[in-house]
Amino acid sequence: MKIDEILRDAIQREASDVHIVCILPPLFRINGLLTKITSYGDITPDRSMDILIELLNEEQKKRLENELSLDFSYTIPGEGRFRVNYFYQRGTLAGAFRLISKKIPTIEELGLPLQIKEFATYPRGLVLVTGPTGSGKSTTLASIIELINQSRNENIITIEDPIEYLFTHNKSIVSQREILADAVTFSSALKNVLREDPDVIMVGEMRDLETVSSALTAAETGHLVFSTLHTQDAPQTIDRIIDIFPTYQQRQIRTQLAATLKAVLVQQLLPNIDGDGRVPATELMFVNPAISNMIRR
Repeated sequence: MKIDEILRDAIQREASDVHIVCILPPLFRINGLLTKITSYGDITPDRSMDILIELLNEEQKKRLENELSLDFSYTIPGEGRFRVNYFYQRGTLAGAFRLISKKIPTIEELGLPLQIKEFATYPRGLVLVTGPTGSGKSTTLASIIELINQSRNENIITIEDPIEYLFTHNKSIVSQREILADAVTFSSALKNVLREDPDVIMVGEMRDLETVSSALTAAETGHLVFSTLHTQDAPQTIDRIIDIFPTYQQRQIRTQLAATLKAVLVQQLLPNIDGDGRVPATELMFVNPAISNMIRR
């Protein structure tokens, strides 16, 4: 058994995710539901190690050995690209593969509110796309960045872990930096990005205080910043950002957030009425003077 064989099968079945876990056959997430692909048989610990480790170079093997988990991207040339996470469970190696479309879908193709095209016109500020894991946040961000790429002359820099959608320079320059390959951490990459003459910055995820603080500073200094959070609604998104900081800093952060936040898009994917696909359900908040004043107070 080869992992490429399993991944090609997943592409043909239009699965969004592939899970390799002992002791089960490979599992594909199709239309939001996990399905066991029993034709491959159960994955034993030895088989799991054999088929997963073959994708790694020596440096990645060392990182996996030291940290017991690993994020990276993997491409089957001409067929598909995957965001991959390796981890250990009960002492055995497991893997989760997220299929990334070769083509960056448009906002219309994703079924998102057309009002979010306005995000691509902002000269500066902070725009957040939030929702649970697997809700399509990265795809939404990619569609907005691609719209800017096609319509504006800007220097766009993305900071991702790992790089997912691959952009081609159009009217804009798009530089993509991957954590551990092109930068050490999100926060260090954000500190350096301000010296790289960016107009638009896309941060794959705001994970910690340093990253949130750097993203707010970048937006405050006249850049357009996009990022994601794992929150369930727009008010919770604001609370989450403020609560990351210690109490003595929260008044200052409220002021920064009130001045920089432009919009919050919350989304999740729901099964469609026919049961053969999923559609986004969204909540969209544009920050007007009243909302800005409430955040500040």
